[in-house]
Amino acid sequence: MSNAPPAPGADVLLHWMQRALELARQAERQGEVPVGAVVVGPAGDALAEAFNRTEELRDPSAHAELLALRGACAASGTTRLPAGSLLVVTLEPCAMCAGAIVLARPRWLCFGAADPKAGACGSLLDLVRDPRLNHRVELLPGPLAGECGELLSAFFRARRNSAGRDCRDRPRSL
Repeated sequence: MSNAPPAPGADVLLHWMQRALELARQAERQGEVPVGAVVVGPAGDALAEAFNRTEELRDPSAHAELLALRGACAASGTTRLPAGSLLVVTLEPCAMCAGAIVLARPRWLCFGAADPKAGACGSLLDLVRDPRLNHRVELLPGPLAGECGELLSAFFRARRNSAGRDCRDRPRSL
């Protein structure tokens, strides 16, 4: 019999995914790709939360997951999350973030929308569960996947529409 803590229940995951979605909407209002993340400690409290800030910080690594992991590690005074931590994020992490997740060592990862083009937690790659690495993260089913995906789709649809208008209004050059 394992003395590992049980995985967080569906109600806990829903609560934190709703918070991550609020953060994603805040990112969108600031012109960032709408992704939000929350690191939840073993006691069930938020250790850190963040949203994408790549544009604001002019930093391609300023993804929500990385910012939240940095904040949680700083708060705990170590390079690793406390045992039994959970990371909740609205979009499946990319390879960069998945590598950082493995290094930070949360027990669980819960993400909303899958990312078939860049997701490294089961879609394109599966870094967080690769048996060759020294730590594996348990994936938990993500609630609100449809809402998370629609937020991202609407954001990029609006960008494409805006870019299309901009392109039509510009004089063509040779």
